[in-house]
Amino acid sequence: MAEPVAEMCDQLIKAVYVMMDPESNQRFRLEALKFCEEFKEKCPFCVQCGLQLSDQTQNPVIRHFGLQILEHAIKFRWNSMSQEEKVTLKNCAMELLSKGTRPILEEESHIKDALSRIVVEMIKREWPQNWPHMLKEMETLTTMGETQAELVMLILLRLAEDVITFQTLPTQRRRDIQQTLTQNMNGLFSFLLTVLQHSVDHYRKLKPLAAEEAKAKAHCRVGVATLNTLAGYIDWVPMVHITNGNCRLLEVLCLLLSERDLQLEAAECLLIAISRKGKLEDRKPLMVLFDDVAIHYILSAAQSADGAAIGNNSTQADETAGLVEKHYTFLKRLCQVLCAIGNQLCSLVGSAVEVDVPRNLNKYLEAFLSFTTHPSQFLKSSTQITWGTLFRHEVLSKDPVVIQVAMTYLRETRTNIVKTGFPSRNDSPSCEYSRGDFDSDEDFNSFFNSFRAQQGEVVRLACRIVPEEAFLVTSEWLQYQLITPINTGNTTSKIGEGLCSVLSPSAVQWDAMTFYTESVVGQLFKVTEKERLPVEKGIELLQMVLSYDTRDPLILSCILTNMSTLFPFATHQPQLLPQVLTKLFAAITFEVVEDNKAPRTRAVKNVRRHACSAIVKICRDYPEFVLPSFDTLYTHVKKLFSNEMLLTQMEKCALMEALVLISNQFKDHSKQEAFLEELLAPVRTHWLSEEIRSVLWDPVSFLAHIGADQVMSDPCTEDQFGISRSRISFCVYTLMGVVKRARWPSDPQEAFSGGFVTGQTVTGDPIYRNPCSTQVLAILPNLLGLIRTLNSLFSPENMARLSETFVRVHEVMDVEKNLILGLPQPVLDVYDSPVYKTALERMQGFLCTLYDNCFHVLGNLGPSLVQDFYTIDGLSHRIIHSVLSNLDNVPDNRLRPLLRVFMKQLVVSCPQEYYESLLCPLLGPVFAYMLQRLTLKWQIINQRSSHIESEEESAILEETQVTQEMLEEHLVRIVTKELLDLIITSCISRKASEPVSKEEMADNDGEEMATYSSQGVQLSSANSADELTDLGKCLLKHEDIYITLLTIAFTALCWKDTSICQRTASLVCWTLLRQVSGGNLLPEAVTWVYMSVLKGLQIHGQHEGSNATLTQLALLIYENLRPRYMELKGVMTQIPNIQQEALDQFDHKILNPATNKITDKKRRDQFKKLIAGAVGKPLGQQFKKEVHIRNLPSLFKVGKSDTKRDLLESNETAGLTALFGPQQDDV
Repeated sequence: MAEPVAEMCDQLIKAVYVMMDPESNQRFRLEALKFCEEFKEKCPFCVQCGLQLSDQTQNPVIRHFGLQILEHAIKFRWNSMSQEEKVTLKNCAMELLSKGTRPILEEESHIKDALSRIVVEMIKREWPQNWPHMLKEMETLTTMGETQAELVMLILLRLAEDVITFQTLPTQRRRDIQQTLTQNMNGLFSFLLTVLQHSVDHYRKLKPLAAEEAKAKAHCRVGVATLNTLAGYIDWVPMVHITNGNCRLLEVLCLLLSERDLQLEAAECLLIAISRKGKLEDRKPLMVLFDDVAIHYILSAAQSADGAAIGNNSTQADETAGLVEKHYTFLKRLCQVLCAIGNQLCSLVGSAVEVDVPRNLNKYLEAFLSFTTHPSQFLKSSTQITWGTLFRHEVLSKDPVVIQVAMTYLRETRTNIVKTGFPSRNDSPSCEYSRGDFDSDEDFNSFFNSFRAQQGEVVRLACRIVPEEAFLVTSEWLQYQLITPINTGNTTSKIGEGLCSVLSPSAVQWDAMTFYTESVVGQLFKVTEKERLPVEKGIELLQMVLSYDTRDPLILSCILTNMSTLFPFATHQPQLLPQVLTKLFAAITFEVVEDNKAPRTRAVKNVRRHACSAIVKICRDYPEFVLPSFDTLYTHVKKLFSNEMLLTQMEKCALMEALVLISNQFKDHSKQEAFLEELLAPVRTHWLSEEIRSVLWDPVSFLAHIGADQVMSDPCTEDQFGISRSRISFCVYTLMGVVKRARWPSDPQEAFSGGFVTGQTVTGDPIYRNPCSTQVLAILPNLLGLIRTLNSLFSPENMARLSETFVRVHEVMDVEKNLILGLPQPVLDVYDSPVYKTALERMQGFLCTLYDNCFHVLGNLGPSLVQDFYTIDGLSHRIIHSVLSNLDNVPDNRLRPLLRVFMKQLVVSCPQEYYESLLCPLLGPVFAYMLQRLTLKWQIINQRSSHIESEEESAILEETQVTQEMLEEHLVRIVTKELLDLIITSCISRKASEPVSKEEMADNDGEEMATYSSQGVQLSSANSADELTDLGKCLLKHEDIYITLLTIAFTALCWKDTSICQRTASLVCWTLLRQVSGGNLLPEAVTWVYMSVLKGLQIHGQHEGSNATLTQLALLIYENLRPRYMELKGVMTQIPNIQQEALDQFDHKILNPATNKITDKKRRDQFKKLIAGAVGKPLGQQFKKEVHIRNLPSLFKVGKSDTKRDLLESNETAGLTALFGPQQDDV
């Protein structure tokens, strides 16, 4: 036997060297790999070779391969081994642990890991039933030396990970091992703490001795391994083991925070322990961490690590970079520890367990505040959620200590909110830390925007606690900025001398101060009584802002924001209004260089848009205050409109919206109607002219009118058709603004006296008439014609009419493409450069915006015009022949506004009396068309994803083609979600189910929690919590619409999008099917429905949430329809690996529910086992060889067995006999 083993080992060694040699030929490497894999599968002396190769005299690579062979043998041959072979292998493994490795500091980490895996695999198969003294043997091993102690820690850690975290073994085996671990947890924790104490004591004693450096490092390594093992158990053991002995474990961990080489692992353990959820009374002992000693150790450890990191950053060479990173990582963990302590404090104080506010809360807050003021932006951001929780807390927010710290926080945030610390720069202490946290300036910028939003929320919460102090801090900062000269720094703007760029010191400070002011002043008006408002100071600040003059667009934009923020104070002094409007109107026409022919920069555009938005906001929020100045405002707007090129169409629309908003305060239908008629006269004249009518209704004329059929010789020059396009845009923009803003008075009495009421509904509700109805209805026919024309532009004959300049005009714009694909937008240095656009980009922007705006107008017509809109003769016919025309050629990105902006809004706003005449004729064709379209699209996606390309094919595919395919797939997913949204809005009336508390969820078994949390919606649907809306009932009366909806719902389960599948299965499928579950469905239809659910399981069942949802849906269908459709059982028999006898038993229970009463959970579990063969595996698991771990005799007492064995309740497969009997000896 020895000779063939030695010969085979020689061949294996050669094969391993061939595989690992980078110079090896690929063919030889593949042959060597094939030889090794065949050896593992077929060789009869696999174990003997593995033991010989794993001898410590071999090369580490060979030893690792030998250990892999042993692991493979245990995983896949254990069940076929004899008892003697198992005992031999176990003894050899224990010998390897005790003598088969090199000293702890010399041994390779992958060898230790491989050896620990071997032992854990045996434990998973034999412990505790056949290896009851395993823990005792492990304890004995630790006394043999540091090497063995570390290996034991690795074994215990991997055991916890496999059993608890990853759950890589059958349920019964997992429960047996977990139960035994829990029963022995007192002893196990005592053992771990003893090993930790022993190694730490020896490490501290030997560390100062230079001659004993190696021994000290060995003990340190054991300490690190023990802490890592503790971390694997602390997360799930009962809290009593963590808090035993007056929280001795937590005390030890706090002490270890001062040990440089152990502090990171100790902080990890501490964090896991403090972050535990569960019952509040179990967590009460954690308040020991507010003792002076614990806080002292945490704070001193933070100061020490911070000092080390800073020292290393400035003085150490590159080889110590890892040490710096370790210190910084420790700081992050320590910050998380303090956050977790704060969260526990907020949970316990003021709760039923009656925990008092800690007497040294100020020391904790001092330590916590030190992280909020740290140079690292990441550390600052980590504290924000806890500050928010603290300031929001009903009891703690009233404590004097917290009130005082809220003031400190407000002052410190003035520094934190300033955007500094870009990784590419060196102008701040934060930059060094940012280089470790962020890959690029764009990455940092994205993070900081989110961080600033968090700070804004916390500032608002602090303002609720100390509003007067918050306003004082704000006013000081604003005044300081107003008197401080502009500092452009080293990064001046490219558009003018002395102007700031986005990174200039003044621009950064102004930007931060403006955001801070918005956060504070907005909250101030919400939480402060009117009499206590600092009106005088607010008016003084507003006057200072109004008198501030600048030509810098970035600073001016901040000035406009501050003016808008402080405007509520102006309502106490009306004479300020003209000054405000003058400032805003000046900004609307702002230019850095007058009569400049170059395109405006983004910063200048932002100023102008900002001013327009500010006017709209003032007119929306304070219309009665602005009403006396209406004539002045209107005169100024007309003056601006007299120069057609002075304002963009969007700016004109914003000013018209402002006028309309104020006109709502006329509260006189005739007067407002006359005003709107005057306002819309230019639009109506242009829009209804014969020339424009022919353009809007004819695609050929339209293309010629906008210049899309013309070749542009110079793409950078303004084409002569821009004015024609801008006039069309202006008409639609104006129409949209009027439809959105024109309304009748909200007070019914004022509406009646103002002439806005034209009658009453059947239920007695007033029927209102919008003053813009006459004008809008006159314009509407041409708008519908324009939409029809826009749809027809995508037809092949009209695409052929496009000139070579505009042949790509219907492609998705780059900005839209980046948003769809989730690609980062360029965020820096974009404010300085003029926004040059090619003729193609201008045309793309025009058509895209025009298309969207048309649907915004249509979507708002229902809520705005109400009866005047819904009573239009032949409205459904007009919409079908315009909005729904030529859809075959319309691309997916153009379908989204149709579904989301128009159809969904129409469904939401339509009165019930128009369901039959308007919505049913519209939704029926829309649903039918979208089913046909999406089915074809998803077939293409499914085929594309199932086709695996060769390397040659992949090389041929260019990056642009791959990006295009990704874009098309994303668009299909988006359109599908919009359709699903429309169906749910139309048909499903969702009632909120009772939420489960976090504490209850935390106490649940992990596996059950994941299942039930995702099943909540489906279970409630079975109990009629999800009902049909009135529109849904109306739609379901039409058989063709109902069949279409059912087909969409159940077909969507097979489309490769998990979120679509889960949402459809949980909200739509059963709600629709239940309506006819008691009727006469065709057997073929029932079979198809059930097969669709099983196919969905095959595609999406690998995801736990989808699996639970689809399993519940399948069970509902089977339970409700199986008694009348025996075909469903026939479908079940086609499921792979289903046990016929088990199926017969379950089927009998379904057909005879009265005689077979079982709980819902048991029924679900039984059904889940039946259909397990239908669940698809993820790609990474499809070709993986399955590991079979047999169940051992149960640790729990089993009651009297039933006369008839229930296969559904057995955890073992049919015919499987237990390998180990109770009379067998230990392994």
